[in-house]
Amino acid sequence: MEEKINKEDSVYIGINKKRVIVTSISVALLCVAALVDLSYGSSRIGIDEVINALLSGPSAQTVNRIVIWDVRLPMTLTCIFVGGCLGLAGLQMQTITGNSLASPYTLGITASANFGAAVAVTTGFSIGGFLWMGTSFLAFVFAALVSMSIFFMGKLKGMSTGTLILTGIVMNFFFSALQQILQYRASAEVAQIIMSWTFGNLARSTWIGVGVNVLVLVVCAIVLLRLSWKLTALSAGEERAQSLGINVERLRFFVFMVSSALIAASVAFIGTVAFVGLVVPHCARLILGGDQRYLLPVTVLFGGILLLLASITSKLLSVGSILPVGIVTSLVGVPFLFILLLKMRR
Repeated sequence: MEEKINKEDSVYIGINKKRVIVTSISVALLCVAALVDLSYGSSRIGIDEVINALLSGPSAQTVNRIVIWDVRLPMTLTCIFVGGCLGLAGLQMQTITGNSLASPYTLGITASANFGAAVAVTTGFSIGGFLWMGTSFLAFVFAALVSMSIFFMGKLKGMSTGTLILTGIVMNFFFSALQQILQYRASAEVAQIIMSWTFGNLARSTWIGVGVNVLVLVVCAIVLLRLSWKLTALSAGEERAQSLGINVERLRFFVFMVSSALIAASVAFIGTVAFVGLVVPHCARLILGGDQRYLLPVTVLFGGILLLLASITSKLLSVGSILPVGIVTSLVGVPFLFILLLKMRR
């Protein structure tokens, strides 16, 4: 008996050691990817020069300082925090629906948030005179509406793969059609802005956007970490969660709203970035398992790394300009979605 307990303890220690190693490596990869991303652009800057420019601070009067602090750093930080937001939203949607195909993009929530942002841009809707606040607010409102629709649809029909995929298709078509109407009726300049919004364009990155994304990501991550044991129990099955006294319906609704805030914060500033919320949770879960205490922070880190890699790839593919990062993530995400569908058919 004692030998069995010692063996279980050693297994548990080994699992925790692996979690610490994976988290540490992820942090290191994120830092390296961020430095590489900062070094690429219309002109190549060496890694040592990037570090010097960062250490010299935002007030230094050098060319590298201006390029790094005023242009590239907001885009790099946007990659990290938007990737984290989308990865975290995708993880929680897969957890509360119990479906591996669920993500902000496949459920149509990204499309609805994108439409809300487009409405704000078209109508000039602002809060307190700030357009970005109006854009973020409407993006959240539409994302929350679709999340609630999916929640009530799930209550009626269950969270089966067929229900979720069909719901996502319906939502994507519906909001795409509404957005096309907006583009058709808008001026040429506004129509161009709405069109570029659908690609996930890092050129829209600003320090305000970075600040909002940091705030939303930190607050939502803390809230979800406090619910981590409930979410871990739910990922083991609805019946098991209910047997532990968890109000599953209330938990699902609350997490849907938190995920809507994460998606709205991402979409409101750079537009649609597809499939990050689908790919990242699967990769993190494959390495770490389903314990949300460790899975949640690593998913955030993986989201940042994936979007940084997409940003670097987009710069390499389009030297001298910025290829919208949403195109690159779609090229990665579509084959991944096909693989998942094929596995589920088996």
